Amino acid sequence: MSDTTAPAARPEIVIDRSSSQSMPVVERPLSAAEWIYDQTWLRKAAILIALALIWEAYGRYLDNELLFPTFTATVRAFYEGVRSGVIPLRAWTSFKVLIAGYAIGIAIASILTTIAIATRIGTDLLEILTSMFNPLPAIALLPLALIWFGLGAGSIIFVLVHSVTWAVALNTHSGFLAVSKTLKMVGRNYGLKGLRYVGAILIPAAFPSILTGLKIGWAFAWRTLIAAELVFGVSSGSGGLGWFIFENKNQLDIPTVFAGLLTVILIGLVVENLIFRSIERNTVAKWGMHS
Repeated sequence: MSDTTAPAARPEIVIDRSSSQSMPVVERPLSAAEWIYDQTWLRKAAILIALALIWEAYGRYLDNELLFPTFTATVRAFYEGVRSGVIPLRAWTSFKVLIAGYAIGIAIASILTTIAIATRIGTDLLEILTSMFNPLPAIALLPLALIWFGLGAGSIIFVLVHSVTWAVALNTHSGFLAVSKTLKMVGRNYGLKGLRYVGAILIPAAFPSILTGLKIGWAFAWRTLIAAELVFGVSSGSGGLGWFIFENKNQLDIPTVFAGLLTVILIGLVVENLIFRSIERNTVAKWGMHS
């Protein structure tokens, strides 16, 4: 006959089951204020509005459009530039050159990092090249680019490639090195080698670092492009947004200069918050790779 008696209660242990049984778990809906605060786009929009108000207040305080135009004056100049088609045309001219330099820079960085991860000599080569050229400002190569490629898009693309390549290569290589040894052994056990190994194992595992490199490379390329176009505008009398800014500065049309700068800012915001954010949401966040 089995002993079915319950264990004796221990007086030093007190368990209150009544409170947990009588209080069911209830999901509390967010209040309106909590819901608004939880929306990232609303928080960013509020920050942008606050910055615009500060800009407007400071411009009105100075009351000098030649020194610092107000936000409303800048928006009016921006609207006129868009309506006339000048700003979209200059922006598209800049964007075409930027995409060409950005794509070539990514391609070179991909080749360098693939060689570096495959061989020790490749690793040494990448380390030496990045140590030599990464600290070198891209705009410092512009005089040489003028001699080698002449006046035109080729010279700008050359300096853009320099500004993109090393940022992407460094972050990609660091991401490859950070991939766990277990994951690498899994790839080896499946017989993956060469490009198949890089594409199936290393790139997905290192994608957060790769995406960071792409963002940094984009930022470097965008500001290098504007700076280079300022110089090329003086030389050739044509160009994109950089020349648009320089040209209107010479005419003392400062609100239009600020409209050009606003265009640069807006393009940067769109690329960062729509393109890169969408890629991140569909890859890094979807794969659960956020730290």
